[in-house]
Amino acid sequence: MPPHLGLVCVTVSNEIKYRTITRKRLLEQSPDTQQKLLDDIYRSNIQAFDTAMRYCERENIALYRIPSSIFPFADDDLGRDLLASFADTLARSGARARERNIRLVMHPDQFVVLSSDSENVVANSVKILQMHADIMELLGQPRTPWALLEIHGGKANRTDKLVENIGRLPDAIRCRLGLENDEYAYSAAEIHEACLQSGVPMVFDAHHHIVHEKLDSYDDPSVTEWFEKARATWAVPEHQLVHISNGRESFNDRQHADLIETMPASYARAPWIEIEAKSKEDAIARLRGWQAAAPG
Repeated sequence: MPPHLGLVCVTVSNEIKYRTITRKRLLEQSPDTQQKLLDDIYRSNIQAFDTAMRYCERENIALYRIPSSIFPFADDDLGRDLLASFADTLARSGARARERNIRLVMHPDQFVVLSSDSENVVANSVKILQMHADIMELLGQPRTPWALLEIHGGKANRTDKLVENIGRLPDAIRCRLGLENDEYAYSAAEIHEACLQSGVPMVFDAHHHIVHEKLDSYDDPSVTEWFEKARATWAVPEHQLVHISNGRESFNDRQHADLIETMPASYARAPWIEIEAKSKEDAIARLRGWQAAAPG
């Protein structure tokens, strides 16, 4: 099979959009109004998710990253119980995703730092991860990296702390967790070591790698090397997921370009690729020729 290309969260068109609210605006309201506002947002965003599933089915997109902010404040008392009240609705939404053979993943935000020196930061990180795991549970997703929760390593030079805290995570989080290399704190080699020690799969990001190592080509042998080493960390290699983006102003620019003009040759063998381009569905459409030509 050629690689499956994944849509990240929204479309550049207005077809897939989600609602949110700031904490400041929410807390300015009375408790009853807070609940009503969140209830309206949760209902709207479940509809947006269902729209995303129909869109992915229509456009033959088999991988979808659910926005981390799909249910604002569901990581604390403001929204946790409210989210649980939508269990039946979310179970139906998750069933429809499975029927359409659409893989669902999530990428918790930068506030998740399991390697932090601060126990409060670690505790808050676990709380955020638990919210993501709760969403996957409500959607009826398996407790495996198929329903991936992908995070970065966090604070540099803290692999031991990162591995220790991964080992303490509840099963609903740990069984879905994957670690991604980044441009600054954790190189491909460092995150690979953390994956080996913690027993979670590695999400290889080729663009983060070339920025971190100051490389001038995706054809550098190390790109293929780390793609293959990352693949070996997946208990089911056919479920390996990688990321791709291109630099906006230059090859090594960490900012994402609108489209993907250059793809690593090794990615032709990647089963699942999240397309982290600013132009979202337009970037996927432009890659259809490359996808069809990939040998798989």
